[in-house]
Amino acid sequence: MNSLILAQGLPIDETLSTYSDLAFRTSFAIYVLALIASLIYYAGFRVEKVSPRQLAGAGGPGLTESTSLTDTGDEDRASAGNVRWARIAQLFVTIAFVFSASSLVLRGVATDRFPLGNMYEFILATTVLAVGTGLVFLRKPALQVAWPFVLAPVLLLLFFGGTHLYSEAAPVVPALRSYWLPIHVTIISLGSGILLIPGVVSIMYLLRVWQPQGQEKGWATRLTRPLPAAETLDRLAYRTTVIGFPIYSVGILLGAVWAESAWGRFWGWDPKETASFISWVLYAGYLHARATSGWGPKKAAWINIAGFVVLAFNLFFINIVVSGLHSYAGLN
Repeated sequence: MNSLILAQGLPIDETLSTYSDLAFRTSFAIYVLALIASLIYYAGFRVEKVSPRQLAGAGGPGLTESTSLTDTGDEDRASAGNVRWARIAQLFVTIAFVFSASSLVLRGVATDRFPLGNMYEFILATTVLAVGTGLVFLRKPALQVAWPFVLAPVLLLLFFGGTHLYSEAAPVVPALRSYWLPIHVTIISLGSGILLIPGVVSIMYLLRVWQPQGQEKGWATRLTRPLPAAETLDRLAYRTTVIGFPIYSVGILLGAVWAESAWGRFWGWDPKETASFISWVLYAGYLHARATSGWGPKKAAWINIAGFVVLAFNLFFINIVVSGLHSYAGLN
């Protein structure tokens, strides 16, 4: 029989809370296995020249199990890494995603509220959405080399959230007992999770530009050789930003509406509001630069990375360290 405790008059299901914590720890362990498998695939990645005839018959005798086309734009390049490890990594990521999403859902059911009331839950939700975005956009074998770049920050966030920011399942503080919590915070989490992918991909793009495809040299050869073509990475970063930026913008707008309801003003240049505005301007600048021929994709990539850095700073550092009206969303 589930044991129930009363905290501030609201029931907390300790059994479901325990299952949520167990699912969180299980997802973290499986993410570690996924990172290891993806690193093995990355380290074993080789590049071979293939003939047009082999390219035309992908899956014919010229392409074996360990060979897969990187992208339609990479006309004479095939990955000869061990695709088996890529599939194992993808499987681990999928299983870990299910466990982490289950942990979030169980936390919400245990507390009978939307599970976004503290930084532990917010980090869990953001990483779930980021990995979910990766599962959608990184399906091609050539793009699966991006998983180490995605899983590394995800694991760091989960480790920090599960150790330093962990909060017992409990009702939220009075300031968060609003219907705006699931609306505003969910949309911000979704936009932030999606925008993690183009931030990482833009870093990969700059690495590829620094070491052009087929011209890798020096100590960075093993690091950059598995990366897809620069054009492929540039397109991926742009497409995911185009999706994430409007969602993030709506989240900021609805946050202003919630602020008017809670504090009597739409905007007050609180530290979090200020950083949100800066990150919004940077992402808007990236999309403008990406669409303007005079800037070029390399300069645009730097703007995208700057937007991602400010976004991460805003979502985590300001909530935890900086004192402001949003401080209640930090450590409970």
